[in-house]
Amino acid sequence: MIKDISLGIKAYFGAFSLISKLKLWRYFTIPMLISFVTALVIGLISYSLSDNIGNFISQVWPWEFGKKVFSYFSSILGGLIIIVIGIILYKHIIMALSAPFMSPVSEKIEAYLTTNTTHKHRNTTFKEQLWRGIRINIRNLFMELLLTIPLLILKFIPIINILSTIMLFSLQSYYAGFGNMDYTLERHFKYRESLQFVRKHRGLAIGNGIVFMLFLLIPIIGVILVLPLSVTAATIKTVDALKLNTNVANANAA
Repeated sequence: MIKDISLGIKAYFGAFSLISKLKLWRYFTIPMLISFVTALVIGLISYSLSDNIGNFISQVWPWEFGKKVFSYFSSILGGLIIIVIGIILYKHIIMALSAPFMSPVSEKIEAYLTTNTTHKHRNTTFKEQLWRGIRINIRNLFMELLLTIPLLILKFIPIINILSTIMLFSLQSYYAGFGNMDYTLERHFKYRESLQFVRKHRGLAIGNGIVFMLFLLIPIIGVILVLPLSVTAATIKTVDALKLNTNVANANAA
């Protein structure tokens, strides 16, 4: 899996030049706008709620002894919860709403990368692409929240909280990469088949998602460029994985 993570990361190095070569930047206009507006709205909401959540958590401690210390850690935990949930929501909202725009871009990239015309792609409409994006991301949203809660609780335990931070970042990266890969997979597989494919190639998803998450640390520019570069990188490696699966299947059939 380490090799796949590395491949998922390295795919970004050729993403910018490929977008420019295929003249795809104009197709990213609406997704980049969706990303920027969503990040702005979630950021403002998160900022307004952080103190309230910290105060709510501090009420759990009924004693005067140690109340100041607990309140201090509550404010930190409240801010952390807001940041984590905010990123999770941002990620799945932009991926779901951008699906009808990203799928055609992914198809153009795949057509450039492969000369294989024997595979018949699934023909899907704008509405079907949007619905699949919403379905995939709602499913991933609930799964990610379900797994995130215990990891946040582990942050109260010294030493273990370091491991929980790594696991939390890996979890977020996996689901970010998952969404980016599905823009290609939706042409090849139905819903459940795509889930199985990403599980099999989870290293590629994590590698792609790691850079996705790091892009969000770059003010303004990060949320604008994150989708074009991450989707292009994901398409490159997903097409490679699909080719490999096809070659293995043909070899087994022979």
